[in-house]
Amino acid sequence: MAGDMTRRGPDGAGPTNQGRCPLEGVCSYERSLARSRTARRRTDRPDVFTLHGREWDLLDDVFAPPFSPSTGVAMELLGLAPGGRPVTQGAFLEVGCGTGVIGVAAALTGCDRVVATDINRNAVRNTALNAVRHGVSGRVRAVHSDLFTALPAAERFDTVYWHSNFVMAPPAYRYRDVHEQAYVDPGYAAHLRYLREAPHRLTEGGRVLLHFSSRGNLAYLRRCLAEDGRELAVVDASTVQEGPDRVEYTLLELI
Repeated sequence: MAGDMTRRGPDGAGPTNQGRCPLEGVCSYERSLARSRTARRRTDRPDVFTLHGREWDLLDDVFAPPFSPSTGVAMELLGLAPGGRPVTQGAFLEVGCGTGVIGVAAALTGCDRVVATDINRNAVRNTALNAVRHGVSGRVRAVHSDLFTALPAAERFDTVYWHSNFVMAPPAYRYRDVHEQAYVDPGYAAHLRYLREAPHRLTEGGRVLLHFSSRGNLAYLRRCLAEDGRELAVVDASTVQEGPDRVEYTLLELI
């Protein structure tokens, strides 16, 4: 993973914008959609890529980790990179699985049951391919689902996690293709659904985690959750230089 990285501990010390974007362009949904179009059409888009020492399959129309540091940082924040200390064990639900890197890595580092969901059918196939590639297909189930809609009502998990499409688009925005759904969330409708429904999917003592970014509006989410008596606490964070932008990625926990 390229870029200059600054780690920040669980106490939250260090630079953060608390959801405000000091550089307006960093949070621009138009820029995120342009990144989506570029990543989807790049002529150097690989069929197989390497991340944290392992090879992964990449299908068409699936978010491409080689073109963004976000997935690699997420693995580190979750303790799923080599030498890390995983933050989760037991049953793990990954929402928005994409290539399946996080869910497969969770199985490889000790989770005994992993369910990986995505609204993109190619992402579901991609996750299944990577589960087979790494020998964990018996513990990883890939499901086509809009958040939790396709899961059995009684199914529970020790950890529910979403590497979200953290850029807010205007509420009236309508996706032009499924690839854009990995980049922006109109009006944060999906974020609020996730944060309000995920607690009902937990075992006793389970955790709801959210991978977020300074490209998003954390202050807005916190205001919405305060109305429910809930909060988002920082578990860990990293800051990466992405071209001209310095972007903070944060692992948050719903409390």
